[in-house]
Amino acid sequence: MRWILALAFAAAPVFAGALTLQVDDAKPTPNAVVAVHITACHSPEKTTVTAFAEGILNGQRQTIPLKVIPLAQPGAFAVSQQWPREGVWAVKMIATNPDYKNYATAIVVPVDKDGAERAAAKVFYHAPSADEVEAVLKQNTLD
Repeated sequence: MRWILALAFAAAPVFAGALTLQVDDAKPTPNAVVAVHITACHSPEKTTVTAFAEGILNGQRQTIPLKVIPLAQPGAFAVSQQWPREGVWAVKMIATNPDYKNYATAIVVPVDKDGAERAAAKVFYHAPSADEVEAVLKQNTLD
């Protein structure tokens, strides 16, 4: 019985207004490649987002920390092109908020020369593992 309650509490963030990142359609600034906003967050101004360009360049796996641009709307963020134009790339963004304790949400968005591939973005309710990021990159190389 206790494990059922524990499972219910573990799943609660997914179903009860969880902190989630969603890719935006429009570019909020001319240089933005990926823009996201927090959904279902009662205190978006407390949210911290970190971002990385994850890619394969000349057959080598690369990770580049990115500068995140907080936008005027609380809970909205963007990143600009801070990685080489060559290679296969995805932007990994991870959001945390102290009101949600140890919970993190993330999104991995493939990018190409035309910008973010919004339809191919993968949402995670945890910081994605290296294997999960790798799967997004591999899918991007198959397209």
